[in-house]
Amino acid sequence: MTSPKNDKNPRTTGRPTLNEVARLAGVSPITASRALRGISTVAPALVEKVRQAALDLNYVVNPAARALASAQSHSVVVLVPSLSNLLFIDTLEAIHQVLRPKGFEVLIGNYHYCRDEEENLLRNYMAYQPRGLLLTGFDRTESARRMIDASQVPCVYMMELDAGAGVNCVGFSQVSAGETAAAHLIARGRKHLAYIGAQLDQRTLLRGEGFRRGLQQAGLYNPDLEVLTPRPSSVGLGGELFLHLMASQPQVDAIFFGNDDLAHGALLEALRSGIAVPGRVAILGFNDLPASAHMVPRLSSISTPREAIGRRAAEQMLVLMAGNRVAQPVQDMGFELKVREST
Repeated sequence: MTSPKNDKNPRTTGRPTLNEVARLAGVSPITASRALRGISTVAPALVEKVRQAALDLNYVVNPAARALASAQSHSVVVLVPSLSNLLFIDTLEAIHQVLRPKGFEVLIGNYHYCRDEEENLLRNYMAYQPRGLLLTGFDRTESARRMIDASQVPCVYMMELDAGAGVNCVGFSQVSAGETAAAHLIARGRKHLAYIGAQLDQRTLLRGEGFRRGLQQAGLYNPDLEVLTPRPSSVGLGGELFLHLMASQPQVDAIFFGNDDLAHGALLEALRSGIAVPGRVAILGFNDLPASAHMVPRLSSISTPREAIGRRAAEQMLVLMAGNRVAQPVQDMGFELKVREST
């Protein structure tokens, strides 16, 4: 019986196959597959021939079919809460640079700081039988936790540390970063210190907790000077919250912002309103985004190793996917206080 014309088989639909690409390039199907996956052991000349053959035939890799044929995919899922934040763009770029030359595809999911959205992304990506999971932080739904545990897929957590959880993680102590911010501003002789945080993801709350601890130890904590909002972090919001705080709490002489974009907004409003920085109020940011060193005045900020975190997390993942244990499962990449003109 003749197969119907709408059969999904590539041979009946006319879609080019990997075997056809290999024949046109004059290589074996295995070599063609490795070349298209970017595995660095394939000679550059062969890679070029295979890619040109795929281009000539309009061949498109089918990751689902590849996973079905090998009972193992070559995909690593990376879930981040934002793609508009340079913090995660730098991390993703580093992950890609490590995994791509080893033949792995990076599947990126953006869950917009929503735990339910992250759970849905996990459920959808599990259908691709990923080889590994790179996840941001530890704050997620219980269903997502159970899904990860049941999958037995190697997992590395980024941006936060938890030595007691028995997991593989690469990041730094958000609490310690907050404590460092407090110590720096106190050392500058500031007495009325405020914290402004937005988005209120777990990391923003943890660095706020560290800042609070530092103030409490110095006897300088005032709960009225802690401004937290679930609104998305932005330059505009930073300026708005800065002006409101300065009007309602005029004694404030230092502010630690949970993100640099908030601090950028504050500096712009201070400049517009004639509020002297750091003379009237010191301003300290977090993450040390590229623009921070060029603000007026130049923004002091806590620099986070986002690229190094992505690279080390991807390296851990390669070890796990090879069936080995990571020698140092909890890797603290640290942070650096960049002191500039604003403090």
